[in-house]
Amino acid sequence: MPGMRSLTLALLLLACAACSDANRTAGGVSEGEADALDQAAEMLDGQNPPPVAPSAQPSPQPAATKPAG
Repeated sequence: MPGMRSLTLALLLLACAACSDANRTAGGVSEGEADALDQAAEMLDGQNPPPVAPSAQPSPQPAATKPAG
């Protein structure tokens, strides 16, 4: 019956909406969890050594060969 399927789908969607948490962010974590993740990322960033600047010397290029012919 088409009417019964629509009703079942509507009830299922309402049930899923009722399970949502207003404290969740877009990534699916709570605000407290997001703050803890941000703090952990800052701590890890502080432990990383500074980036190494590229050297001024160019890397050696292989010698060009002449095609046989």
